[in-house]
Amino acid sequence: MVQPKDQTVTEAPAAGDRPTLALARAGVDRAAEHRLDEPWLAAAWSHPDTRVLVVAEGQAFVEDTADGSELVLLPSFEAPDGGERYFLGTDQDGVSYFALSADSLPGRLDGDARPAGLREVGATLGDRDSGLLVHAVALQNWHHSHRFCSRCGHATAPAAAGHVRRCTSCAHEHYPRTDAAVIMLVTDGQDRALLGRQALWPEGRYSTLAGFVEPGESLEQAVAREVAEEAGVRVDLGSVTYVASQPWPFPASLMLGFLARADERDGGAEIAVDGEELSEAGWFSREELRAGMADGSLLPPAGISIARRLVEIWYGGPLPEAARW
Repeated sequence: MVQPKDQTVTEAPAAGDRPTLALARAGVDRAAEHRLDEPWLAAAWSHPDTRVLVVAEGQAFVEDTADGSELVLLPSFEAPDGGERYFLGTDQDGVSYFALSADSLPGRLDGDARPAGLREVGATLGDRDSGLLVHAVALQNWHHSHRFCSRCGHATAPAAAGHVRRCTSCAHEHYPRTDAAVIMLVTDGQDRALLGRQALWPEGRYSTLAGFVEPGESLEQAVAREVAEEAGVRVDLGSVTYVASQPWPFPASLMLGFLARADERDGGAEIAVDGEELSEAGWFSREELRAGMADGSLLPPAGISIARRLVEIWYGGPLPEAARW
């Protein structure tokens, strides 16, 4: 079992040591300069080396391998008819990649292909495939929720190889939106971690606190506000330190990870959960976390989440293998 490092102050890793996050990897150049070049896109689609990722409701076909999972990528001439096409980019060998948004995944495929989503296979896909699936799912979610123009109410149609929707009436262009959300691990003067749980989670599941950034608010202010609202703990604004970010297309978030310390003056570290966002919260020492995971009474954040990495930075290394799921 991995033992935590003996440390009393949790510090954010240096830029070169920031954690590798499962959904923040990529192996394809998005090649945005080609998105308005219709002749180039047509030639790329018809090229025999081009590969197409079919996505439906956030899932795609994958095959399990000895090293993890791989996406099932089809030649364009084998891709299903219909559906919106999104250009995802090119790799260093010049291979172009497209996503095809479908209402359902195609019928039987040869081999051991199975449908899966990012929550299931995001951590087991390679860099290229993880980046392709995140990009495709994020675009599909946005297109499905922006069918009509917010200015005039008329229907919109995809443009710019799937990275714009243009109104069919007033021609206004709509671009994909990302919802910024902060996620933070807060420590107290004893270097204990503040973890909370939602009532709908499995029994024993605890994680870091998180919330969306409000209009006109800085990221540091969002960290402090969310912690105060959810757990009643006051954060020292000067301690808020950025760690890393990760797309979270469920449906359209960008998770911005931070470490912070509680301002313990005048009872600022006392917990008072709001009962809505959180049902429980507590300060956990490393030993309490390790013991809880060992006896199964405490479940850590999921492996693909930035919350998991924040906890591991504080813990001093990977969490015990027995606790992974």
